Amino acid sequence: MATYKKRAGKPRTKADKDAQIEENSTTAEVFRSLDEGASRTEAWVEKNQKGIIGVIAVVAICVLGYFAYHQYIQKPKEIEATNKMFQAQNYWEQALTAPAKDSLYNLSLQGGNGKFGFLDIIENYGGTDAANLAHYYAGMAYLNLNKYQDAIEQLDKFKSKDDILAPLAKGAIGDAFAQLNQNEDALKYYEEAAKMRTNDFTTPRFLLKAGIAAMSLNQSDKALKHFKKITEDYPKSPEVTKAEIYTGRAQAMNK
Repeated sequence: MATYKKRAGKPRTKADKDAQIEENSTTAEVFRSLDEGASRTEAWVEKNQKGIIGVIAVVAICVLGYFAYHQYIQKPKEIEATNKMFQAQNYWEQALTAPAKDSLYNLSLQGGNGKFGFLDIIENYGGTDAANLAHYYAGMAYLNLNKYQDAIEQLDKFKSKDDILAPLAKGAIGDAFAQLNQNEDALKYYEEAAKMRTNDFTTPRFLLKAGIAAMSLNQSDKALKHFKKITEDYPKSPEVTKAEIYTGRAQAMNK
């Protein structure tokens, strides 16, 4: 559509008159279109206002419901679960240094003296952060009790973005598979643990275990790669000495 610069005063020539007529006509057409569009919109809103109000009401109810659920149901449930898990955590921590480890790990799992164990927390407080953490504790307890399938099941359900706990749980699954002589699975989980959330504590630890698992599978080249990464990237880690020893063994395998 052509546009023209509006001139002040009355049109002097026929061309000016024609231009003004076209401009006025176009402007009128635009306003008529806008009026018609607005009228159709108003008519549609009027016709469907009950549905629109219903949708708005549903959205508002969902938002308010979410906040009410979080504030009055989920939050108190989290606090209650955390409080009830305290004794189980206490048993578990005692088991780390006490001579009667098995009984303490069992108490942490099953509970004692009328207090919940980790399995009770998981059963009664599913969906809470406490129940998620209970999967980690339970898995580690089962691992120390030599119940490796149970350990794998619990640790696999644990979800975390923590830089330490996440790789520890993944690597512990590798430990369980190694104890079951499923070295291919062990290697897989050790490598995953070494790659995730890399840090100076867990990464060299699981690189070493991955290298040893690779050697058990006669994958000396892969083992050497893991040992080399420890010595080059984590030279101050406690695993360096062992990595150097196993490097010699892996090299001997290639001869």
